[in-house]
Amino acid sequence: MQRTIKRRDTNRDIIFPDLIHPVLQQVYASRGLSSVDEIAYTLDKLHSYTSLKNIQEAASLLADMIENQKYLLIVSDYDVDGATACALGIRGLTAMGAIHVEYLVPDRFKHGYGLSPDVVDLALDLNPDIIITVDNGISSLEGVSRARSHGVEVLITDHHLPGNELPDASAIVNPNQPGDNFPSKALAGVGVMFYMLAALRAELRTRNWFETQGIKEPNLATYLDLVALGTVADVVPLDYNNRILVSHGINLMQAGKCVTGIHSLLEIAGRNHATLVASDLGFVLGPRLNAAGRLSDMSLGIECLISDDAQFCDAIAVQLDTLNKERKDIQDEMHQQALQFLSSVGKLDRYDADNGICLFNAQWHQGVIGILAARIKDKLQRPVIAFACDEDDCLKGSARSIPGINIRDVIDRVVTLEPELVITFGGHAMAAGLTIPEKSFDRFSRLFNELISEHIRINGLDSDIYTDGELNVEDINLETAEALRSAGPWGQGFPEPLFDGMFEIIDKKIVGENHLKLRVKAHNDNRHIDAIAFNTTHRSWPSDISILNLIYKIDVNEYMGRRSTQLIVEYLEPVS
Repeated sequence: MQRTIKRRDTNRDIIFPDLIHPVLQQVYASRGLSSVDEIAYTLDKLHSYTSLKNIQEAASLLADMIENQKYLLIVSDYDVDGATACALGIRGLTAMGAIHVEYLVPDRFKHGYGLSPDVVDLALDLNPDIIITVDNGISSLEGVSRARSHGVEVLITDHHLPGNELPDASAIVNPNQPGDNFPSKALAGVGVMFYMLAALRAELRTRNWFETQGIKEPNLATYLDLVALGTVADVVPLDYNNRILVSHGINLMQAGKCVTGIHSLLEIAGRNHATLVASDLGFVLGPRLNAAGRLSDMSLGIECLISDDAQFCDAIAVQLDTLNKERKDIQDEMHQQALQFLSSVGKLDRYDADNGICLFNAQWHQGVIGILAARIKDKLQRPVIAFACDEDDCLKGSARSIPGINIRDVIDRVVTLEPELVITFGGHAMAAGLTIPEKSFDRFSRLFNELISEHIRINGLDSDIYTDGELNVEDINLETAEALRSAGPWGQGFPEPLFDGMFEIIDKKIVGENHLKLRVKAHNDNRHIDAIAFNTTHRSWPSDISILNLIYKIDVNEYMGRRSTQLIVEYLEPVS
């Protein structure tokens, strides 16, 4: 299945200092950077919290609660962003003198997403004075109403897109709510909580709280490891503000100054903290924490992030690693079932697939459908919603989209046209969740496909692969790989450099069941270079294939103390 390869615009004036690697200068320029200031990730360049709507009212409310020793209850989400935001809230509020701070995380299989009335009932049993949501709440109209009717204050901190109506909370802090002037709309939930703590610290400072209580004013920068982890794992765009947050968080991890739980997770994964990069947060730490929320209880992940007991965190890390392996097995089985179904209906190829794809299997695990949707989306380059059985004859769906199609807006359009097809939904442009009646699956699927098709007819379909061009042979080396690795953080909206080029196959074999290990050489270069294409095989290729067009990242391979250049292949096409 071929895809169109396009090169990013590198015909820009190079305005970076000569001490920056020439390849990196071109990469920065092609991402639209126009000043060296845009790679100066200093904390003083962070946007001020003051432009977040309602944040001063929220800070005053929390300060009053802390001064009067009220009971603060954080209601978390069950993904990494929610878990890190919850852990950050507990650590930060406690450091500022809050006496009673606890958390509650919903069971995704019983309570669903957000501050639902059922979750509020659980919270009310704990008699909190205030409920603080993290990474959720912006669509929880009924839950907020239930809490307020029982005399409980509700502070919503969230980053998801709001619906037409906002909940009647005591205060809402969300950069994406109407009328908010915060310059960065890309904050993750944990980023919103970080700013909330900054505003609270400033409010307590004006009240002379720290001085009168003999409390050392906390340095919020020491919590940026949690902010970085949640931000990268939630795949929000890494705009300049987020890159500052993530860069400092990664620096803490590399220096071994991260929370104990992160250190334990890196140990169980066999990752060296000193060489950590942003992608490790998304592909090493994130999945292990997410496994708790997908298969068990995210409280396990939160406990790992709030404890300072190394032995305790090591034990939890083992449990999370085991859950992650179980998740992989379930995911692989579901993936094969989805591929078999699509093949049976003649829609396994991207050119024959529906424009909007809905999949359902009564045996699928509700906690893994998001990953399944993402994998099918990547294969077919179409928006995908995967559904699993929920309670009361309902289906729970997890949606993933492609660039240019706002999946939440599409679902909102479904609701506008036929409200009875969707019970609840929420999310953002690239990912969303929803619940529908099981009997409505076929009709929902048809309407979803029609709406996506209409969008594609009007706006086209962006399924191209963008690269940073072809590297000169002399630049395919360890120096370039190390320069690019250390230049991050790379991520959503600020992609890690990809290059393209023709290579001759010297040797190839399958390793680890389904990964293609290659030795290749570039034209006019006698060096043999290692390359690996994960989740790829060569079994279907003609036997005489000797030349490949590779789309690749250049990386550093560390093995038994030896460092060498390695190409991480993202896409490949046989040429001859």
